[in-house]
Amino acid sequence: MTNSMMTLKLLVNKQARKIVFAEVNKDFVDFLFYILTLPIGAITKLFAKEPLSGSLGDLYRSIENLNDTYILQNKTKDTVLDPKSSTNVPGQDLLLIPKDVPTIDRKFYRCGNRCQYVTDNPKTGCPGCRVVMSYEVTYVSTEAAKVAVEEVGFVKGVVTYMVMDDLAVKPMSTISAIALLNKLSIKDVSVLEEKEVQFGMEEGLKLLKASLVCKNVLTRVFLDSEDHVEII
Repeated sequence: MTNSMMTLKLLVNKQARKIVFAEVNKDFVDFLFYILTLPIGAITKLFAKEPLSGSLGDLYRSIENLNDTYILQNKTKDTVLDPKSSTNVPGQDLLLIPKDVPTIDRKFYRCGNRCQYVTDNPKTGCPGCRVVMSYEVTYVSTEAAKVAVEEVGFVKGVVTYMVMDDLAVKPMSTISAIALLNKLSIKDVSVLEEKEVQFGMEEGLKLLKASLVCKNVLTRVFLDSEDHVEII
């Protein structure tokens, strides 16, 4: 089980018992974006051990039980049942979905005298010094180098974001918060309180499932499980 955890600040309407919005950072917004990139097979696999309201669970299990003799020779059931993700964001760790990382099978070698030559055969003699080129060197792909210098995920990390109960995302600002309170006709701020919650794998799965069936997602995930909420 992953140890990835995020801290969210919730603004709660105590009177209506609803979450007005969550104040979050880049990691949580990246997680929400990541959900939209998931193959439907990956989503169904996450809930394979519990009933889903629709028929996807039945379809998933029927494919899982289908004999391999009915599958084309150049295909496997795992392509559908266990799809990989090529995106590198915190949500991937929360939902325990493996990343599909291209691998390089070829190995490269140089001589012990550090000449400028490289080979893929460890028995090759170096053209410069004639020493056998048996010292293995590490190959760095352009994709790996790109990830090393670029910020991962989807959104910039220098911004604080507000996420509504229905998961709509906006940059956080005083004006946008006031506008939202006016839109919800909240004139008495005494009905509001701030709560801090931890968001990990369990909450991530609850959020994903709730997002498929309702619009008050944050309220469903956090206020229906008060033991996860700490008043600050």
